[in-house]
Amino acid sequence: MDWQRFLKYNPLLQFENVSDDALQFQVKRDLKGMETGPVTSLWELTPALKILGKQQDDGSWKYPKKKEDSREISGYGQLETFRQLGVLIEKYLLNKEHPSVQRAAEFLFGCQTDEGDFRGIYLDQYSPNYSAAYLEILIKAGFATDPHVERGLQWLLSMRQDDGGWVIPLRTEHLRWGEVKALHEPVQPRRQKASSHMVTGVVLRAFAAHPDYQRKPDITRAGELLASRIFKADNYTDRKAPDYWTQITFPFWFTDLLSALDSLSRLGFSPDHPNIKEGIDWFVKQQKKDGSWSLHMLKGGGDVNYKYWIALVICRMLDRFTKHGEF
Repeated sequence: MDWQRFLKYNPLLQFENVSDDALQFQVKRDLKGMETGPVTSLWELTPALKILGKQQDDGSWKYPKKKEDSREISGYGQLETFRQLGVLIEKYLLNKEHPSVQRAAEFLFGCQTDEGDFRGIYLDQYSPNYSAAYLEILIKAGFATDPHVERGLQWLLSMRQDDGGWVIPLRTEHLRWGEVKALHEPVQPRRQKASSHMVTGVVLRAFAAHPDYQRKPDITRAGELLASRIFKADNYTDRKAPDYWTQITFPFWFTDLLSALDSLSRLGFSPDHPNIKEGIDWFVKQQKKDGSWSLHMLKGGGDVNYKYWIALVICRMLDRFTKHGEF
């Protein structure tokens, strides 16, 4: 296990007494190289069935907080569906062969605009970050070759800033929320403005998950941009402070250090890249003697094994970097 050379302590020890069948399945498969049987064995686990039981007839999941604007209601229905799919796909390994995932995908594809994006979180405004997040999880579920996904990825490519990254276009205009609510047409991107690495990081996750886009020059360029911004403040007010880099979430949500390194490892970057090495070294320093990590973790959803899922993703990220040669 060459990837353990990055670390001071054996990270596998922390998993030995963890009672979580889904977690242990992935630890055995991805970190220990053991035979695990079919992923369908995870689909019947109680936590997965609990989530599936709350799916609505149209394939969506209902956002728990009340929204007044019909545009927001639509957007947050998409968001909650993405959130629940993220857990089902990342933890319980559901894919498009499961009828509930197929129904959820049909719901999301039905919300896609003619341009190829998904709107609602920012009302009628473009949202490259949420559009890409939905596409990422759908790609991981097995929809990489679906025409809706291809249309969405092409839309994302059409929305790049001149520097090769992405931004939420309305942020370049410094609009207040009341002004945004009054708009019924999307603000067009001002290409000469600097991109947001927090947005770029989310967008890159979709391309990093897709085997046909991982080595494309435009995506490599965006990856280089993201790597160059590690531990720096963002250019825009959303999650601007450098501290946001070390607020870790799984399944991935915003851009943080782990989600960024995960994408860069998929895009073929080398662990010897100076900025990437700095990020890996940060995780090395946070590791405890028992092999686990002491991190600021967000959005655990009450999962008592949340820190172990984060540890699994860290280990997989390091393993992926080990398998890549020099960039």
